[in-house]
Amino acid sequence: MSTGRRINRREFIKRTSVTGAGAGVLLGMPRRTSAAFNTAESANGRVTLGFIGTGARAHQVMDDVLKIPGFEIVALCDAYKGRLERATERTGGRAKTYKDAAELLAAPGIDAVYIGTPDHWHKAHAIAALEAGKDVYIEKPLTYTVAEGLDVIAAVKKTGRILQVGSQNISAPIQAKAREIIASGRLGQITMIRSTTSRNSAGGAWIYPIPPDANPDTVNWDMFQGSAPQHPFSLERFFRWRCYQDYSGGIATDLYVHTMTTIHYLMGAQAPDAVVAVGDLYRWKESRDVPDTINAILQYPEGFTVNLSATFNNQSAGGRSIEILGTKGTLLLERDLTFVPENAQEDNSWIVESWPSALEAAYYKDAKVIATEVPRKWDPKVIEGTQRWSGLGRDAGMLHLENFLKAVRERKQPVEDVFAGHRAAAVAHMINLSARKKQPVYWDRSRDNLKA
Repeated sequence: MSTGRRINRREFIKRTSVTGAGAGVLLGMPRRTSAAFNTAESANGRVTLGFIGTGARAHQVMDDVLKIPGFEIVALCDAYKGRLERATERTGGRAKTYKDAAELLAAPGIDAVYIGTPDHWHKAHAIAALEAGKDVYIEKPLTYTVAEGLDVIAAVKKTGRILQVGSQNISAPIQAKAREIIASGRLGQITMIRSTTSRNSAGGAWIYPIPPDANPDTVNWDMFQGSAPQHPFSLERFFRWRCYQDYSGGIATDLYVHTMTTIHYLMGAQAPDAVVAVGDLYRWKESRDVPDTINAILQYPEGFTVNLSATFNNQSAGGRSIEILGTKGTLLLERDLTFVPENAQEDNSWIVESWPSALEAAYYKDAKVIATEVPRKWDPKVIEGTQRWSGLGRDAGMLHLENFLKAVRERKQPVEDVFAGHRAAAVAHMINLSARKKQPVYWDRSRDNLKA
C-alpha cells in the first residue's frame, strides 16, 4: 500500500466541492429545468410517489413520507401480499397496488419511486425507473456489485433524472457539524478513523420472525428471485435475504455502507486506494451464509486509514460509533458528537535518568524542554476543552426525504447522489471481495472501478 499525503484546509474545501453532486456536473450530467419535470404537481402541488418494495424499512420511510406535505403516496407493489396489505392500510387505502415494478412504472401520474427491494434487484429497478422518466430514492446499497454502479451512473447521466441513495444520516445536522469541525482544522492532521458496529441478537443478525400467513399463495417467489441463482421456495431466504450472498453483501453492504457514506462525506473523500479485510461466520449459522464478523482496513490517498470492525456476537462496544483521530483532538460521532482535545506531551525522563547526572540536570534547564516536557500527568485544559453536541435538528430520515423532495423540485442532484452511492457501495464490495480472496483489493480512480 502506498503512503498518503496530508491535505490542508484549502485542499479539503476544493476537494469536497467536486464530491457528490458536483461530480455530476464535471462528468457531463445533463441538467433538467423545472419545465422538463412533467409531474402531477400541476394537479395538487405534490410529488407523487410509488413504492417498489414495501418491506420493514419501506414502512418506516412511508411513515415519514406521510408526514411531509410535499409528497403523496399513490402506488405500491411487493412480492408478499401481507406487506402490501399493511402498506395500503398505512396510506388510508388511497394508494393503488400493482402486480410488479414493471406495471407500476408504466402507470401514469407517478413522479418518483422509492426502491426498497433486496440488493440484487437494485440495478434493474433503478435503471427501469430512470428510463421510465421517474426520479428515484433508493435504499443503500446502491448496487449488488461494483460494476452495476457504473451502469446506474450511465442511466442517470443519460436520462437526467434525480437519484438519491438512502443513507439518511448524512442529512443529519450533527454530521454537518462534524464536517465543519474537520474542515476548520481543529483536529489537526487526521491519519486514522476507527469505526465499530456491534449487535448481539438474532434480530440484529437479520434472523427475523416470519409471518404465520407466509406461503406460496401469499409470497411471489419468482418475483423475489429475479436474476439471482434459482432455489426452491424458501421463506427463510425471502424474509431473511440479507443473510444470503445470492441477494446481499451482508454486514458490509448493510452496515458498512452507512459508515463509509458518512466518512466520505466528513472527509471529502471518494474511495480508498486499497482494502484488506477478513471475515467469518462464527455463531449465527441458522439461515445464513454471510459472515457475522468482519474487520477491514482501508487506505485513502488523502493521507488517512480507516479501521472497520463489526460483529453480531457482542454489543459492549455500544452499537455504532465513528472516531476521527487527529493530532490535536478526537471527534467521536455516535448519537451525539463529542470533541476531546489531545493531551499529548513529551516525557523522556526515563531515558534521561540513565544519563550522567550533570547532563540530566542540563537537559531540564533547556527552554524547549521546559516548555514541552516538564512532566504533568493531568492537564485540566483537556477537560475544559471537551465539547459535546446533541439533539441537533430533526430526524435524519425526515431530513433526507425532504432533501430528495427539494432536489426533485429544483432539478438539482441531491446530497447523496449516484456517485456518492456508487463509491460507498464499492467499498463494501471491495471488503467482501478481499475477505473471500484473502488478499488486498485495489481501486482504479480513473475508471471509478476495481483495478483489473
